[in-house]
Amino acid sequence: MAGRGIFAIRDVRSLISETSEEGTQLKRAVGSTQLTAMGVGAIIGTGIFVVIGKGSSLAGPAVILSFVLAAVACAFSALSYAELASSIPVSGSAYTYAYATLGELVAWIIGWDLILEYGVSVAAIAVGWGGNLNAFLDATFGYALPDAISAAPEEGGVFNLPAVFIVLAITFLLVRGVTESVRINLVMVAIKLAVLVFFIVVAFVNFSTDNFTPFAPEGVDGVTAAAAIIFFAYIGFDAVSTGSEEARNPAKDLPLAILGSLLICTVFYVLTVVGAIGIASPAQMAESDAPLAAALDEGAGMSWAAAILALGAVVAITSVVLVIFYGQTRIFFAMCRDGLLPRRLATVNQRYGTPARLTIGLGVLIAILAALVPLGTIVELVNIGTLFAFVLVNIGVIVLRRTRPDMPRPYRVPWSPVLPLIGIVFAVYLMTDLPWDTWVRFVAWLAVGLLIYFAYGYRHSRLRTAPAGTPAPAASSPAASSPASSSPASSSPASSSPASSSPASSSPASSSPDEPPSSRHPDVSPGPDNPPHRDDGTRS
Repeated sequence: MAGRGIFAIRDVRSLISETSEEGTQLKRAVGSTQLTAMGVGAIIGTGIFVVIGKGSSLAGPAVILSFVLAAVACAFSALSYAELASSIPVSGSAYTYAYATLGELVAWIIGWDLILEYGVSVAAIAVGWGGNLNAFLDATFGYALPDAISAAPEEGGVFNLPAVFIVLAITFLLVRGVTESVRINLVMVAIKLAVLVFFIVVAFVNFSTDNFTPFAPEGVDGVTAAAAIIFFAYIGFDAVSTGSEEARNPAKDLPLAILGSLLICTVFYVLTVVGAIGIASPAQMAESDAPLAAALDEGAGMSWAAAILALGAVVAITSVVLVIFYGQTRIFFAMCRDGLLPRRLATVNQRYGTPARLTIGLGVLIAILAALVPLGTIVELVNIGTLFAFVLVNIGVIVLRRTRPDMPRPYRVPWSPVLPLIGIVFAVYLMTDLPWDTWVRFVAWLAVGLLIYFAYGYRHSRLRTAPAGTPAPAASSPAASSPASSSPASSSPASSSPASSSPASSSPASSSPDEPPSSRHPDVSPGPDNPPHRDDGTRS
């Protein structure tokens, strides 16, 4: 796969070195706690406030097992994301991983898929935010916004003002800087977890076992059918990997944040569903659009608590919009920097340290979509796009283990390739449950993407615009392409071996194993006047 054809593979060392290029260098300012909060912020949204009702209608009290099964299904892909994110700390998530393992065309396909997934998701969540805002206003003050300014034209309105407001507000926040964004997200995550703790405490105080029999009225089929729906309440941990370039210590922080956020959300989800069934029957929750509020109202006699849960839903969805939109901008940024989309959009604002121009452009487009389009079944494209990304990330782990066996891996998926293969099976199985028309829309979107790739991306790719004489990006051997001397993972024992001091690893194109990617530049070598950087960004 050497050369510069459509399946050319980007060398991992090359991808990492580009993160320090002047004009496109992002600020490493995010720690493990903030990254974990990003994961929790992206996962806990309307899913936990709504999906319990849908799941319990299919599985009954055994919906508890459905939540656990969905978490296990996500866990296999989360392990693969953790390995690749720590080994290739570059913006772009699954797009970048595909570029380093499966080639440019596959990378473009997954990148184009992620643009749809994240963009439609942000618009859909923004519309949901407006609906929950109205529910909060109604439950708290007895007032709701008129349809003219809170619904799309096809739903009897003129435009959805709340959806536009939240998209533009998040756009402004993301332009201002990643530090401000993650701090505000951390506050919102604390609020929505506090709301869930409130529900869990009240539920367990009023707990009864009467609603737990029969436990599985629909048997195993009901449990798996509910798990297929509940799976999408866990989607969002993958957004953590889009922050690879802004993590202070990606080798350590990214695996911790990806797996930690999934674990935290699983614990909260299971406690919440057990408490809900302890105070309300599955039928009572299935009949309500706000099952948790219905459980408190009918099971605990606390109708006033609906306002608290509505507030929690508004905060939860705001956090999801923030993290998912952040992920969208970083994936688009990576594709622009690689030349597959206009490279000028990858320029980083020197004042804020963010791709401001790109963020504003995407924010305006998504705001228009959220204001005028009733998304309906198109949201299913988010589901198929996510599962498709999961498949490729699991494949990427298997491929990279074979083609780059010597590459430092701060985190390794255990029992590979068995666990990545199981992750692929879970994702493909859930994809087969999606409606046929969703597949048609998905294929049509990819067809449009291929036209853009061959008309623009292929000719403008960095692989083909590099100066004459530049080596082909795909390495001829695993050893030659291993980023052992440029990955932040080089702090591992394997990379501190005597071999790391060979001339090849001390050339100007390489870097000290102790340096994070943000501090490396091919033209600057550590010395008395330029001491190396530590992982926390300070000079040693």
